[in-house]
Amino acid sequence: MSIPTPHISAKFGDFAKTVLMPGDPLRAKMIAEKFLDEAVLVNDVRGILGYTGKYKGIPVSVMASGMGMPSIGIYSYELFNFYDVENIIRIGSAGALSDDLELYDIVAAMGACTNSNYASQYGLKGTFAPIASYGILAKFVEVCKKMDIKPHVGNILTSDAFYSADEDCNKKWRDMGVLAVEMEAAALYMNAAKANKNALAVCTISDCPFKGTETTSEERQNSFETMIEAALETSINL
Repeated sequence: MSIPTPHISAKFGDFAKTVLMPGDPLRAKMIAEKFLDEAVLVNDVRGILGYTGKYKGIPVSVMASGMGMPSIGIYSYELFNFYDVENIIRIGSAGALSDDLELYDIVAAMGACTNSNYASQYGLKGTFAPIASYGILAKFVEVCKKMDIKPHVGNILTSDAFYSADEDCNKKWRDMGVLAVEMEAAALYMNAAKANKNALAVCTISDCPFKGTETTSEERQNSFETMIEAALETSINL
């Protein structure tokens, strides 16, 4: 495929080797304006904002993924395969399943279970286990230790359905030790594996359905700064 792609208007070389991917385009804009120096808008197709700038003098990009596996599947595929991006760090929100999690806790997804059929495209004679790239995961945990942050590292669920007809689905995953649920990580991990690139999904807990607590959409858009800073520090040390 030629560049620009149907979904990204940037030129080759417009993206840094590491891209941070929040789901929300407005969060991408906030990160670029607040944390990056010399930030330049490199994509705005369909409102999916992407920027490249410098963090502590090192080039870093941030671009939204949109919601769900099909959306991040498109953008991460094109970044990995057409724009020569090496690392993508998803910085998103998740709902807590584990009782050990509270609002604003940070989860680093060592693995991403899924109820999606995304892996069927590879024609594998079995079940593929989407996992993070260990090098990025280890660096993120190291950065968090230096920042006096204690991330929860473990399995998450990437779900195709936000409103599930199975009212007990979250409890079933919870009973298997799954920490939290979101909607993008598994597709990102599979795209990275296929492209021989690197990926990590980290999420801030935005709601705890079993405890009845949640953040607002505005809080999700404008907060989560601890996670963002840890991801930025990780990105410049890869």
